[in-house]
Amino acid sequence: MRPIASPGSTPKTRPWDHSVAAEAKTSLWQQWVEQPRKVWLHNLIFQIHFWVGAVASAYLALMGVTGSVLVFDKQLAGWSAINWLAHLHGDLLAGEAGRFVNGIGGLSLTLLCLTGAVIWWPGVKHWRRSLRVEWRASFPRINWDVHSAIGFWAFLFVLLWGISGVYFAFPRLFDALYLVDPSDRFADEALSVLSQLHFGRFGWLSEAIWAVLGLALAILAFTGTFICCRRIIYKRPSSPYR
Repeated sequence: MRPIASPGSTPKTRPWDHSVAAEAKTSLWQQWVEQPRKVWLHNLIFQIHFWVGAVASAYLALMGVTGSVLVFDKQLAGWSAINWLAHLHGDLLAGEAGRFVNGIGGLSLTLLCLTGAVIWWPGVKHWRRSLRVEWRASFPRINWDVHSAIGFWAFLFVLLWGISGVYFAFPRLFDALYLVDPSDRFADEALSVLSQLHFGRFGWLSEAIWAVLGLALAILAFTGTFICCRRIIYKRPSSPYR
């Protein structure tokens, strides 16, 4: 017969309680490592990534294409449309209101990067496949592979553009940097570097890399839109690894 605890007494933890909790924790971790798409948290993060991407895809494609061109603004200084393009990229031709929208876009891009980094992991059996594109596969599979591979290889650059885009629109959000730097030297230098990295104008090589990766952002927006449409219209799984 199981003993009944006396009133006011603290029940003792049985040894097997720890083992059951440890086993459940290990099982959850193993499931995340092996089949992450069966974990409820993965589905929640996927839904956030899915719907934010669906809403912001056209905006992000515009930013990617215009940003790629503006990397070469000095070389294109004689082009009469370059100033218009700069305003389109910087404030959507709408002044402060457009800059505010750009700030929301930067936050969205940052969120997409962070959630994408989590849901990118397909499990130990498939992670290598997520680094490349199987060009002989069907178009939906190629589209998924392109989205996954570009998202991985361009992650740091896209995250940089998201954070710096937030800074340009909402600089006061970064005032916390000055709290840890009484002289303001580190904070000023960090924010200056962040601004320079956004444009990548360090020479012809960096300009070429930034321009190509700007187009990669547009490709991510296009492939993400296809994934959204396929999932919503045809009720097809978003990932070929399901």
